[in-house]
Amino acid sequence: MLLLLAESLKGYVSGFNVFTYLTMRAILGALTALALSLFLGPPLIRRLTLRQIGQTVRQDGPQTHLQKAGTPTMGGALILLAIILSTLLWADLRSLFVWVVIGVTFCYGLIGFVDDYRKLVLRDPKGLSARQKLFWQLLIAIIVGVALYRHADAPQSTALLIPYLKDISIPLGWLFVPFVCLVIVGSSNAVNLTDGLDGLAIMPTVLVGGALGVFAWVAGNAIFSRYLGIPYIAGAGELFVFCAALAGAGLGFLWFNTYPAQVFMGDIGALALGGALGAVAVVVRQEVVLLIMGGVFVAETVSVMMQVASFKMTGKRIFRMAPLHHHFELKGWAEPKVIVRFWIVTVVLVLVGLSSLKIR
Repeated sequence: MLLLLAESLKGYVSGFNVFTYLTMRAILGALTALALSLFLGPPLIRRLTLRQIGQTVRQDGPQTHLQKAGTPTMGGALILLAIILSTLLWADLRSLFVWVVIGVTFCYGLIGFVDDYRKLVLRDPKGLSARQKLFWQLLIAIIVGVALYRHADAPQSTALLIPYLKDISIPLGWLFVPFVCLVIVGSSNAVNLTDGLDGLAIMPTVLVGGALGVFAWVAGNAIFSRYLGIPYIAGAGELFVFCAALAGAGLGFLWFNTYPAQVFMGDIGALALGGALGAVAVVVRQEVVLLIMGGVFVAETVSVMMQVASFKMTGKRIFRMAPLHHHFELKGWAEPKVIVRFWIVTVVLVLVGLSSLKIR
């Protein structure tokens, strides 16, 4: 929105030309989202507290979590508002990819909102059933997959790229659409499963989102993408602004969500942020890199799958409790220790993922 204004004014005042640079707009997007989160956070927390929209805690979980009962949740609305407003202000809205990612973020947030609203406001412990959630997640992902498939202008736009290997890719053809569904839905639910401790999910999301922004910036630049050997995707660079806004909004939310948390994001935030990461990865063709950088999300998801499969097949549990972060808590790790160590692992994995830009 502001880009168009800057383009029309730069002919009169040359200083406005600075706002046409992608890197500047990404920085401003991050700062805008951060400012919105910090400014709107306190009144949102007060409103959630007054309406008694508080967290429910499992009685069979770690006993230290019982004191968290009643902590305001659905704070993910703050993140979504900051991300979407900042992106609309600073991104080039002529890019289809900006609207695709905003659409996934909003729609997945809406699914999470309905689930949270039913559980916390209507006091329906079931909320949305797993089947209902999956149906709507898949429907949105299918629409995105078809749109991207029809918009693809080169074979590599729908191919699976293999990081660290030069010029190696797997053509997907029509399988691109179900693959998009797998990535977006899987990423969304993985972040949701990870969101179980104060700040545990949001910081890895910020780190992975910021790194995907770098990939988007490179993929959208014809010179850099050719030099680094990754496909050039016209318009994808604008997702750098979106990812920067995600990082800024996430850091602003972390101000209130850090241990001990004043607010939780709820499904409205977790499902939306996970879907956003998956959508960006699909657009910039870095799904495998997302798998690497989001290793914490993957480990949390796999731990749940292994626990369920083991219990159904043998009647025994592999972990003391799933997802994985609860296992370490029950082993005696203090909550802040689990959180920070998972953050450290994410930093390392993000660096490994970023190295694929050069190592080929």
